[in-house]
Amino acid sequence: MTQIQHHVYGKSRVRVMKVIRDGKNHSVVDLHVDVSLEGDFARAYTDADNSNVVPTDTMKNTVYVFARRHALDTIEAFALDLGRHFVKTYETVTRARITVSRSPWSPLVSDGDQHAHVQPSVERATCQASVTDAEAVLHSGLSDLVILKTSKSAFSGFPRDEYTTLPESEDRLFGTSVTAQWRYFDPTVDYNAARTDVRTALVSAFAEHDSKSVQHTLHFMGEAALRECRAIDEIKLSMPNRHCLLVDLSPFGLDNPNEVFQPVDEPHGSIEAVLER
Repeated sequence: MTQIQHHVYGKSRVRVMKVIRDGKNHSVVDLHVDVSLEGDFARAYTDADNSNVVPTDTMKNTVYVFARRHALDTIEAFALDLGRHFVKTYETVTRARITVSRSPWSPLVSDGDQHAHVQPSVERATCQASVTDAEAVLHSGLSDLVILKTSKSAFSGFPRDEYTTLPESEDRLFGTSVTAQWRYFDPTVDYNAARTDVRTALVSAFAEHDSKSVQHTLHFMGEAALRECRAIDEIKLSMPNRHCLLVDLSPFGLDNPNEVFQPVDEPHGSIEAVLER
């Protein structure tokens, strides 16, 4: 005998792009949307009974319809509206979790017209709405914020054993790709303004900090975000250490005064923490 402890299903990586035209000025909204539903779907697994199963194709089409009808001024409002739709429309859905990420596009201006766009980076704005009949919990975030320090970065004083080869350094490159997720306690917040405040605080803190480790700087950045944006009460930061290794040029009769490096994506250090107000 067996029983299902937990089940969830949905549609992942629904791609939708919307062009918003305001005269000669055009803007592009480029989204990845994941829909995940929880509810009374156990019989589909145990009895081949699909009577309660919302087709994932329906979820995909719902995303497209809502994208057409929605202003898409914030991805948070879009995610909340989608989640509320699934919970309200289907009695068997007890929770809808909507995850949205937005890729940036910047307009190219030609003869005063914004009719072409360029994607300047891999950074994405993100959010996740978890909606039930009783409540809606919203997190916003960002991912793939690639940043690099060329000064004020060190790592020393760590334990050594027979397997340690890493030299101590008081002047090293520090590169990372930040993933952040923060929780709102104020439901009336201006999501776009809050995102700007958090991102500005993170980047400024990273640039200003006299770093003794990734952990040291991560904590400083989280404190700065909570201090700058009073609408959030928790932030999670994940900051892999994207190593840049000093190249040994001595075989070629050259010195290397911290100028030539080899970027190494794998393996990398993995550092994360959650800070609460």
